[in-house]
Amino acid sequence: MGRKVMLIEDERNIIEAISFILSRDGWEVKTHSNGHDALDAIRERMPDVIILDVMLPGRSGFDILQDIRKDTEISGIPVLMLTARGQKKDREMAERAGADQYMTKPFSNAEILESVRSLVIT
Repeated sequence: MGRKVMLIEDERNIIEAISFILSRDGWEVKTHSNGHDALDAIRERMPDVIILDVMLPGRSGFDILQDIRKDTEISGIPVLMLTARGQKKDREMAERAGADQYMTKPFSNAEILESVRSLVIT
């Protein structure tokens, strides 16, 4: 199938968990762990879906998402924002920035799988 997901996350345990869950489901998972050059990594890999943490070293996920939506080459890639911050204002910021979905940590395996699957049109 060749479904590719880009996981931009800096917590090793989250990276391992999500990579394992999605790989078992047939996804090719590429990871990146900082906000400095996340856009370059996205452009290089051209994933079908992006899972983007809000709090990253270098730049926030919100800033990265705004840049994704401004870039015509990658603006159409669906983005799932993943964060420990679950307040209403954080959700609203993600929506304004152009997030397709928003999920708080901790999450279940089923939740992450369902969300990622729902973002890809087959």
